[in-house]
Amino acid sequence: MKGRSIRHCRLCGALVVYRLPDDGDTRERAVCPACGTVHYENPLIVLGTVPYLGERVLLCKRAIEPRFGKWTLPAGFMELGESMAEGAARETAEEAGANIRMGELFSCMSLPRVGQVHFFYLAEMLDDTLDPGPETLEARLFMEDEVPWEELAFATVTETLGRFFADRRKGSFAMHDVDIVLPPK
Repeated sequence: MKGRSIRHCRLCGALVVYRLPDDGDTRERAVCPACGTVHYENPLIVLGTVPYLGERVLLCKRAIEPRFGKWTLPAGFMELGESMAEGAARETAEEAGANIRMGELFSCMSLPRVGQVHFFYLAEMLDDTLDPGPETLEARLFMEDEVPWEELAFATVTETLGRFFADRRKGSFAMHDVDIVLPPK
């Protein structure tokens, strides 16, 4: 079963067992038989932006695994103590060094197989200044017909960019809530 990564209780160190908790929960959880603590395993939140300047969109070439050398939107894991918008803006600054004005939430993509939820915000670039950080080999602006579609790092990036350009052609942006079904490993 996916998600059985907890082996020891975080409070007392005893080995946990996976079972239905006594509180009426309907899912097996990591339960400590020594102190009774129920440990929950929840999805990770990935935050990013769709930075655009006029007709062009900003992509970053990854300098890290997974997908080293592939193109992506600036994004990364949410940190404690920040809002979703703050995390998306932070990731854009860290990975691309872009000057942006945060816009509305644009896409929410659930990836149940890998235990993640990806959120992308629209972000208008204020100028074409870029200063990529250490996780980025290169940051570049692309017109729709220049996007290296076959070299995109993640399904969520492909889906978000496709919807961004489709909405742009329609002349208005909508919020997109999508479940991404990844092939089995």
